[in-house]
Amino acid sequence: MNTIEAIEARRAIKHYDSDHRMSPEEERRLIELAMLSPTAFNIQNWRFVVVRDMEIRKKIRAAAWDQAQVTDASLLVVLCGNLSAWKQNPANYWRNAPQAVQDFLVPAIEGYYSGKPGVQRDEVMRSCGMAGQTLMLAAKAMGYDTCPMDGFDYEEVEKIIRLPDDHVISFMIAIGRKTQDSWPRPGQLDYNEVVIENGY
Repeated sequence: MNTIEAIEARRAIKHYDSDHRMSPEEERRLIELAMLSPTAFNIQNWRFVVVRDMEIRKKIRAAAWDQAQVTDASLLVVLCGNLSAWKQNPANYWRNAPQAVQDFLVPAIEGYYSGKPGVQRDEVMRSCGMAGQTLMLAAKAMGYDTCPMDGFDYEEVEKIIRLPDDHVISFMIAIGRKTQDSWPRPGQLDYNEVVIENGY
């Protein structure tokens, strides 16, 4: 399946084969593909909490209004962001770049993020959004379906996965083999309603 086909075929699927298991190689491949997603200053601030333990998934399901895909899907990934990534050895993000590039970009990271919690949070959400879409399209290309989820008690899930204080949850993605198709697309907006030329 090519990229365009994956984009057109991807839907949020709610019903999964609870007996199906992805291989460790498939799981790793999916995450490695998501890790190719772009991040500002290459700070790679996404973190992927891969929840395999079924007891933990049952607790998350309870915090997600008993949505079955949390436990029935083959894999559950909680996309989190490290708000402190920008200051944790930033030279590491550019270690393979030419020295002149390192000398310019590494100091710029601190200037861009230091003392700006709103910018740090916004950057995490952008990064996780791009990584999540990459993860979903990669899964579709590999023959799997997905369901992006923000319908859960964030504070409760933070406790369940023991999220560090300088991290936030962006959203979750359930991944697996569907047992039911999604509804037909319920109401796509017209192109002219969402495309604005040269500003409002």
